[in-house]
Amino acid sequence: TVGDPTVAVGLELDVIAAVVIGGGSLSGGEGSILGTLVGAWIMTVIASGCTQMGLENYWQEIITGAIIVVAVALDRLRHRRSL
Repeated sequence: TVGDPTVAVGLELDVIAAVVIGGGSLSGGEGSILGTLVGAWIMTVIASGCTQMGLENYWQEIITGAIIVVAVALDRLRHRRSL
């Protein structure tokens, strides 16, 4: 068996979005496998919905970026309140 290191090139943004949506903190130390799987499922539903609506790829990337920004802002707000 041979592994290909270029299989997931270009999916970095989607992976980060899935982890952050799933409750993982970019500050570290938090997160769960189940949360990440839920985040990946949500990202898949969003991508599928965008495709069904006929949105072009750059709109899907803009939506993914906006989701990351909102998720990170909510994570920061949650951390501020816990301090």
